[in-house]
Amino acid sequence: MPIENPFEDPLRFERRVPECAIVIFGANGDLTKRKLLPALYRLAYDRRLSAGFAVAGISRTSMSDDQFRDKMKEAVQQFSDDTHFDEDVWQAFAAGLFYVAGDIADAGLYQRLAARLAEIEKARHTGGNVLFYLSTQPSQYAPAALGLGSAGLGKGNGWRRLIVEKPFGHDLESARELSDNLHQVFAEADVYRIDHYLGKETVQNILAFRFGNGIFEPLWNRRYVNHVQITAAESIGVEGRGAYYQEAGALADMIQNHLLQVMATIAMEPSASFRATSVRDERSKLLRSIRHMTPDEIRQNTVPGQYGPARIGGQDLPGFRQETGVDPQSQTDTYAAATFFVENWRWAGVPFYVRTGKRLPKRVTEIAIEFNRAPLAIFENQDGDGNVPNLLIVRIQPEEGISLKFLSKRPGAGMNLRPVSMDFNYGSSFGERSPSAYETLLLDAIIGDATLYTRQDMVEASWSVVEPIQNVWRQTKFDFPNYPVGSWGPAAADEMLARRGHVWRKP
Repeated sequence: MPIENPFEDPLRFERRVPECAIVIFGANGDLTKRKLLPALYRLAYDRRLSAGFAVAGISRTSMSDDQFRDKMKEAVQQFSDDTHFDEDVWQAFAAGLFYVAGDIADAGLYQRLAARLAEIEKARHTGGNVLFYLSTQPSQYAPAALGLGSAGLGKGNGWRRLIVEKPFGHDLESARELSDNLHQVFAEADVYRIDHYLGKETVQNILAFRFGNGIFEPLWNRRYVNHVQITAAESIGVEGRGAYYQEAGALADMIQNHLLQVMATIAMEPSASFRATSVRDERSKLLRSIRHMTPDEIRQNTVPGQYGPARIGGQDLPGFRQETGVDPQSQTDTYAAATFFVENWRWAGVPFYVRTGKRLPKRVTEIAIEFNRAPLAIFENQDGDGNVPNLLIVRIQPEEGISLKFLSKRPGAGMNLRPVSMDFNYGSSFGERSPSAYETLLLDAIIGDATLYTRQDMVEASWSVVEPIQNVWRQTKFDFPNYPVGSWGPAAADEMLARRGHVWRKP
């Protein structure tokens, strides 16, 4: 028998999802259209949202509620992944969509928003629970939070929470200043700094893989692990965002924001429980244990890069300096690689190689853990294939899964070894769709589970690691470009690993 109201199906709820309203600042922007509204619609499609759910979109563009609903319908139809668009589900979902036009700098906006939220609470029975989402330029985070505070919207008869998109400052001082401004209105426990990497299924599965299985944890230390490689490669360039990217760069955009959090997840100590405070305490502790490098160590253990033009497949592809809005003499890094060391008993002496870059050969994000070789080579006359180390590879994107590579005897006479793989793939193993990172993280924020969100002390710890590198790079004039489009990055990055007898994986 069909369900008349697709929101009222308690048997589909895995966790109690409270009634609430989500206020999205920047509701006419790309993130809202491509990620947020499709994620919220999918949660509605899967009966994960409460009957009293509502969205209030805010941007400067003048629109009626119905115009906003039509625009969001187009976005959901265009950008939803693997979702059969259901008109009945959409109509029930769209009934909770509202719009308020205004400028973040205008105090009157927050008064109008307060009045609209009162109407929504009465009509949708949201219980006064409000989740504010800052999908705006970073320069507007503090003004928006302070505007909410001035209108009394930071508190109410229900809970009030704030989601902040990256970047969380552009250095340690600005990160602290942003936090101070947010804390004038919202307590730290109510500030959710979103990192979509931590919402990916495979990143979450690192915790299950490590702490839910007894066979791996004994090997997860310096006695058995030779080194760890973390790669986040993109095949695309800056995609028309040259002016923005020129102010950020790969080091700040990816390593500080995403990859150090991934490193903390792979290397953290076991938490006492799977509660937000315990898990985040251990991630924070790991980040604080990363060695802060001296200027000389930075020059040895980090490599910046910038892609230059190349001709591939009969097509001329521009370098970064030829991209729209980019300074022809730009020193911005579109590639960054670093060797990090964790100064604790578990990881002392084990290098963590982290790299990210644009215009590399393929789009792939993975963690590769290389184990020490067998202490005695008892099988003689082995060729290169018979001497490869054991590898554990966690694939974050595009195909989420885990591979374990080890040596096995080839069929036939003689003891000839070759590498083989045992593979786990999310899609084929479970036969069901994995939720997008934004579905997971939005639902967690509504429920009040901050496990996968970044805490202020974690932000400060990661900036403390990255800022000295930034300072050295800013004082150095690099001979850019130093890698062509379609390559795996600068030769200096290969040399950085070669000094320790290692080579980058080619995923």
